[in-house]
Amino acid sequence: MTDAADTSVHATAVLVGNRAVLIRGPSGAGKSRLAFELVLAGRAGQIPPAVLVGDDRVHLQARGGHLVVRPAPHLAGLIEIRGLGIRCCEFADEAIVNLVVDLAATDGARLPEAEALWTQIHGVQIPRIPVAPGFEPLPMVAASIITTKSLDSLRLSPDCVKGIGNHIKASIAPE
Repeated sequence: MTDAADTSVHATAVLVGNRAVLIRGPSGAGKSRLAFELVLAGRAGQIPPAVLVGDDRVHLQARGGHLVVRPAPHLAGLIEIRGLGIRCCEFADEAIVNLVVDLAATDGARLPEAEALWTQIHGVQIPRIPVAPGFEPLPMVAASIITTKSLDSLRLSPDCVKGIGNHIKASIAPE
């Protein structure tokens, strides 16, 4: 696979631990807010340490089978905090995207279809969380970060109907 050219997209990204969360959605959907909430959750120890990569516009590039995100140069270290304006903060120069969060997603559901839980960007397949309008994304993103090292490592129950990890065991009763 040849690496894709560098593209600029309307999105926000946060480095959580050693992998980035790419946050997409329409203007006003809460991309900056979720990014700041992830940074705060990292500082509180609820998730691994988190730092902004870029807010509002980031650059994406497929490199070595991974999707790499970098801040737009003129926006590096800047984040919009509603009610306070543009603020300066720490930022990472680049990170490998490990999760995509789509805010105001029309395919967000209580038990989403398996194909809704993945997206492909520049030929790289990445886990995805579709967040329906009106739902708070932070609990879903935090749950994804702290409960699953990798979707590939899940051992699904043989009776798992959808094959997406909603049925890790046949029963939740203690053994």
